[in-house]
Amino acid sequence: MEQPFVFSSFRTGACFLRMLSLLMKTVLGIGLDPTLIDFSKPGYPPGMSTEKVLAGIKASEEELRGLGYSLEACFTDFGETAEAVVRNHLNTKHFDCVMIGAGVRANPQNLLLFEKIINVVHEHAPQARICFNEEPKDIANAVKRWI
Repeated sequence: MEQPFVFSSFRTGACFLRMLSLLMKTVLGIGLDPTLIDFSKPGYPPGMSTEKVLAGIKASEEELRGLGYSLEACFTDFGETAEAVVRNHLNTKHFDCVMIGAGVRANPQNLLLFEKIINVVHEHAPQARICFNEEPKDIANAVKRWI
């Protein structure tokens, strides 16, 4: 009787997981920290909330994982530390794609922040495809357009 495949040691298992992670396409999702957003202000979709943003991101992450992508979230503030936060994430590993959220991109009040983030991505991940979502639950569609 044939034995099922079992990792012979933790080290072998860890090596397999590392190899698997190298095969997955990596995505950095950059967006405003939803706990900092006042969704009642102009420029944000009516009815949007912190809970809806986080639920949409989680659903997109699960969809992407099922398609062989790894999504890492990068939440920023409105500009005080945003560039440094994005730079630090981009310097931790290779990303095949960077998705910039609609909260940063679509709200005219965040134009300067959007420009700063684009320039940090361009400088620190020039190989990465850049994409944009329209809402948290469509991150996977944005990513699939480019990788």
